[in-house]
Amino acid sequence: MNQPDTDSLTDFGFESVSPAEKTRRVRAVFDSVADRYDLMNDLMSLGLHRFWKGFLANLARPSREHPRILDLASGTGDLVRTLSGAIPHPACRIASDINFEMLRRGARKLGEGARFAGVFWVQADAEHLPFADRTFDLVTMAFGLRNVTHKDAALAEIHRVLRPGGSTLILEFSHPPSQPVQKLYDRYSFAVLPRLGRLIARDADSYRYLAESIRRHPDQSTLKRMMEEAGFARVDYFNLSLGIVALHRGYRL
Repeated sequence: MNQPDTDSLTDFGFESVSPAEKTRRVRAVFDSVADRYDLMNDLMSLGLHRFWKGFLANLARPSREHPRILDLASGTGDLVRTLSGAIPHPACRIASDINFEMLRRGARKLGEGARFAGVFWVQADAEHLPFADRTFDLVTMAFGLRNVTHKDAALAEIHRVLRPGGSTLILEFSHPPSQPVQKLYDRYSFAVLPRLGRLIARDADSYRYLAESIRRHPDQSTLKRMMEEAGFARVDYFNLSLGIVALHRGYRL
């Protein structure tokens, strides 16, 4: 029997699958949880995800007065809404996600407010962005990078579409440096999240994948190095909530 080519495999939680299979299964996860996604975010994080996104928005300092902004893995548009309060007069706002169902719900949710009328919703793969080089002044991504099959390709694409002087802010679950905190976090992630998923979203498996995908995601220092290898300069990061979440920042020179 032929053995699988491990070089062509990637992670889906704790499983090793083909890149095409990961893309298919990640899409299925978010199709499954889309209708309860916002409620589950509040329950899982005890509302802290709003603080984390607010912290990102407070660091968003585009180099131009009327910037072009791209939000990747935009989901139901929470970060677009938060950024709109921090950057009130953008030249362009694009909310992009690979999952159509999430975008549809985001467009419906934000479409009720007049100040979001200028948001463009674009279904796109972060590894192959349909935008010209040097288009945006700010690219953001909240809780999406760990779901990307080839993270290095997505980082390279973010760098490509940024203008010189532009910045990226990437918010993601990470690895607490404290072992006691990590143990408590593991206990919560693997015992509580799947139960919440079963009770609220009627899908324990998707939230088990969430916990596993966090453990597979690069730690703070590794992601910083990956961003530097993609071409970003002055890369730094901020640990939030004892390192459960980290915000990475980088610039295109």
